[in-house]
Amino acid sequence: MTKHTLTFEPDKTAIRVDKGTNLLEAALAADVHINASCGGQGVCGKCRVTIEAGEFDSEKTEKISQEEYEEGWRQACRTFVLSDCTVQIPVESRGAKGLVAQKLDMGKAERKIPALETIPLAEGWQFAPMAVKVPIRLTAPTLQDNVSDLSRFSAALRQQHHIDDVSADIRCLKIIPEILRTSDWFVTATLMAAPASSALLSQKDKNSILNLVRVEGGDTSDQNLAIGLDIGTTTICAQLIDLKTGRVMAERTEYNRQVEYGDDVITRIVYAQKPEGQKKLQSLVVSSVNQVINELLEDTDSSRKSISCIAAAGNTTMTHLLLGMETRYIREAPYVPMANFMPVVLAADIGIDLPDCVQVYSFPSVASYVGGDIVSGILGSGVFQKEELTLYLDIGTNGEIVLGNRDWLACAACSMGPAFEGGGIKHGMRADLGAIEGFHINPVTLEPMVITVGRKTPLGICGSGLISILAELLCACVIDRNGKFDRSLSSDRLRQGRFGYEYVLAWAEDSATGHDIVITEVDIENLIRAKGALFAGCLTLLETLNLSFDDLDRVIIAGAFGRYINLEKGKLIGLFPDIHVEKFHFLGNGSLLGSRLVCLSTGMLHEVERIAKMMTNIELSDNQSFMDKYMGALFLPHTDARLFPDVSKYLEANSQMIRSERVRV
Repeated sequence: MTKHTLTFEPDKTAIRVDKGTNLLEAALAADVHINASCGGQGVCGKCRVTIEAGEFDSEKTEKISQEEYEEGWRQACRTFVLSDCTVQIPVESRGAKGLVAQKLDMGKAERKIPALETIPLAEGWQFAPMAVKVPIRLTAPTLQDNVSDLSRFSAALRQQHHIDDVSADIRCLKIIPEILRTSDWFVTATLMAAPASSALLSQKDKNSILNLVRVEGGDTSDQNLAIGLDIGTTTICAQLIDLKTGRVMAERTEYNRQVEYGDDVITRIVYAQKPEGQKKLQSLVVSSVNQVINELLEDTDSSRKSISCIAAAGNTTMTHLLLGMETRYIREAPYVPMANFMPVVLAADIGIDLPDCVQVYSFPSVASYVGGDIVSGILGSGVFQKEELTLYLDIGTNGEIVLGNRDWLACAACSMGPAFEGGGIKHGMRADLGAIEGFHINPVTLEPMVITVGRKTPLGICGSGLISILAELLCACVIDRNGKFDRSLSSDRLRQGRFGYEYVLAWAEDSATGHDIVITEVDIENLIRAKGALFAGCLTLLETLNLSFDDLDRVIIAGAFGRYINLEKGKLIGLFPDIHVEKFHFLGNGSLLGSRLVCLSTGMLHEVERIAKMMTNIELSDNQSFMDKYMGALFLPHTDARLFPDVSKYLEANSQMIRSERVRV
């Protein structure tokens, strides 16, 4: 991708961007403030700039007259970079007369577009799908050749496809005679790899035995699809995968309908103990799975009959609830799940609306709070293959942490709550169209710069937006280190709300809801608790093994929104450790990545088992050291400034500069 230098005046701030980058997005990445309250939709008219040099692609809007357009005026949210160029931000777009904001730098390498590249994934895997479909032509029996249908079938498999050692599902045996005869002895067999966790199989058998799960008339081998699932506490993510090509055909995400009965796994385990509670929770998660499957099929115009298998990764509680298993003892000391390695089940048997031959493979868990989703992420990321000491962070309702390399793996889990996924936040939402994902604030006027997903009218705030907002309010001294608003500031955007103080991100006339979109002190408190739990978990795990953040070679940030987090702002609030930026890598949804990988490579099934068995769990539920560290992390960025030397120095200098600027203006 061609890179260009974009310079903002009068700040004289420069940033390297890809050709075609949106000007408002570039300004946000460069920490340059341009007033914008409509999320980048082009309707508020506050992001006016002039183009002094260079080439741009820009849309003419009604907020810019023809005369102004010819003079070089543009709206930043409707302008795209085509060459090296210079942009002048006028006083009215900066929101303060004569204010030229100074900049304190925490490392230019952290302000880059696009985000840090995804790390290399698991290595050494071969394309060998979990389910294969092979056409078979058989000869009809005669009096001279009257061996059984199954023997005839097995012989044809061996002769035509060199496949031995096939075990047959009883459902297939019941229908084979009729299908063979009504299809003129020309059929397609669907064969599934035996899971590595089949305890009764020897290693040799695990590597060789295939299960016959479906027989169809004619040649349907081109219709062979799989579904990779991430069963999250808050969201269900799914991919439809073509097992002939390895291509991801579509991806969908929906809320886990279990949220009606609790934001976290503990609340749901409690509800599951009520009469019909477990049955209700299972039906809700299954209905969510059915919904995403329906959407995937509709998006691709695919048939249910073409789906051969499902690989599902979820935390321990979600896996138990999906399969209808007892969850009571997961939350009671000594925290014991029903099983770590689950048997393969038929999708139809647990209520998934697919043909009754479709099998569901569930990733094994490690402990009550370290589940198959983290095992799947370690598989997909390739951490288990690398020499580098890696800290793997899966940010979701449960913060799951893995430390180690190819020689050893240690893990821990802590409850973060759903804040970073939009739960428990007054205007929180998923990263759908209209979600505020980028934010900057003028520290003097307190006017916002808001960018939304899809550049639509603001509808709410997603996880990456919440991190950005919290960091910006802290840096602008709008909130203190405890997350409390400065009541002495004079701005109509800072006000007393129904449940305490709040800051108005978008006025009702600029929002898609018709109501003001705000961030409240209660929201901020929930965010601080969430980030505090994750950081305390990391610190506890490291210290248990006599290590520190300085010993790390890599930090991998996973989770549905991990790739969109502003790393610098995550460090400012104490979500991420204060270490060199080059050590961080974004992975995205690691759980879904691992699910896709096992669908495409049967060899990875054995690696999954190996990963789960080599992980040592450090229990944090009754860990006093963790609780002490958690209390210390309920501060921005942390009560111990030595853990955040660069960030603390930056915030102190920034605070002095802003207070001086406010006095001057």
